[in-house]
Amino acid sequence: MYRFLLTPRWIGFHLLVLALIPAFLFLGRWQWGRFEERSASSARITANLASAPVPLDRLDAIGGSVPESREYRLVTATGRFDTAHEVVVRRRTQNSQVGYYVVTPLVTPQGAVLVNRGWVPMGATAEAAPAVPAPPSGEVTVTGRLRPSETEDSTGIRNRPGLPPRQVLLVNTADLGRGLPYRLYGGFVELTAQRPQGGPAPDPLPAPDVGGGGGLNLAYAVQWWLFIGVAVAGWVLLIRREARDLRAAEQEPHATAAV
Repeated sequence: MYRFLLTPRWIGFHLLVLALIPAFLFLGRWQWGRFEERSASSARITANLASAPVPLDRLDAIGGSVPESREYRLVTATGRFDTAHEVVVRRRTQNSQVGYYVVTPLVTPQGAVLVNRGWVPMGATAEAAPAVPAPPSGEVTVTGRLRPSETEDSTGIRNRPGLPPRQVLLVNTADLGRGLPYRLYGGFVELTAQRPQGGPAPDPLPAPDVGGGGGLNLAYAVQWWLFIGVAVAGWVLLIRREARDLRAAEQEPHATAAV
C-alpha cells in the first residue's frame, strides 16, 4: 500500500521536508540569538540610563575609548565651552525633520570632551550654516549620556570630504581631534543638563529607545519552530490521504463486481 512513497514524486517531497526541517531550525535559532542579544542590550542600556551620574574621568580617559558596557552611562564634567572649534553634524533627524547636531568641545583641566548640545533645524540650504544658539559663557558643569566615538561601521553613515567649513558627518573623536589645541577624551557626551542653564539652546536629544527587548525576535523564533511541526504534520497527512485514495481505488472494482 505504501510503495508509492518510493516513486520519484514522493522521494522529491521527502527530500523537500527533510531540507525544510533543518532550515526552519536554523532560522529559529538565529532569531533566538537575536532575541538574547537585544534583550541583553535593552537591559544594559536601561540600567546605564538609571545609574547615578559619575565624573567623566571615571569611565573615559584622554585618548581612550568607551566600551559598549559603559555606553549611555550618565557622566558629569566641568569646564568651558570652546565655540571656536564647534562643529555641526549633518543629516541628523529629530521630530521627523532633518537637521544638525551641535557638537562643542568642553575644555577641562585634563583635556576636552566633545559635547553634543542638541539638535537644530537646517538652514536655508544644505550648504548654509544653521542658526546655533550659543552655550553659556564661563565655567559650566554638564551632565549627559556617555557615547563611544562614531564610525562608519557603528552608524552606517558613509563619511566623505569636501563638506562646508565646520560641518561633519560623524562625531568621530579621532578625526575631530586633529588640529585642536588640546587632547580629547575617547568618547563624547550627549547633553541632558547643565549648570548654569544659560539662554536659548538647541533642542535636547531624546533618550535612546531601548525597544521591546527583542520580543519580536522571540515571536519569530517560535514561529519558525512551529513551522517544523506544520511541515511534518502536513507530510504525514498527505501520506495518509494518498494511502486512503489508493485503498479506495483498489476497493472500487471489487464493489462494482459484487453488484
